[in-house]
Amino acid sequence: MEFQKKDTIFSQGDVCKNVMYIQKGSVKLSVVSKTGKEAIVAMLKPGDFVGEGGLAGQPMRIATATAISPCTLLVIGLEEMTRVLHAEHALSDHFISYMLERNIRIEEDLIDQLFNSSEKRLARTLLLLARYGKKDKPQWVLPKISQETLAEMIGTTRSRVNFFMKKFEKLGFISHNGGLQVNDSLLSVVLHD
Repeated sequence: MEFQKKDTIFSQGDVCKNVMYIQKGSVKLSVVSKTGKEAIVAMLKPGDFVGEGGLAGQPMRIATATAISPCTLLVIGLEEMTRVLHAEHALSDHFISYMLERNIRIEEDLIDQLFNSSEKRLARTLLLLARYGKKDKPQWVLPKISQETLAEMIGTTRSRVNFFMKKFEKLGFISHNGGLQVNDSLLSVVLHD
């Protein structure tokens, strides 16, 4: 399926009936509380799965998936995905590795939220978005992302993000040359106590 920027792929509360594999583009997963507060829980890229909760018996979507750029997603029904996971060992190995990596990332995000300052959370988020430390080629120029979105991702205000972004730029950790460029020296903010 094809989706344009800002299209809703599925909504929180929809019935889980398929799993999607992102072939092209980026997807934002967000959750809205009963009081209307929104939190971004993940930014997904090509090679990621979305909507896999139905495989574990989740009847309803717990998040909303929104295209943040034009996207192409491979949509696989739950029964077909289950069948293919049993029949194709290479796919099941890949899927299990993906889910374990995603689980580790979620645990790290929770620890980050509980114990680190908003400055460290922003630095870590920028490094993750720039794919710092990944085996494949890192992406040092980030896709366009608003300070409001960054604030939702790290659980702070846009004004705090703006303050730290200016600080990071002044210190040479980031620059705005044809997009937001992240310098690996930003890691010093994350590691500093």
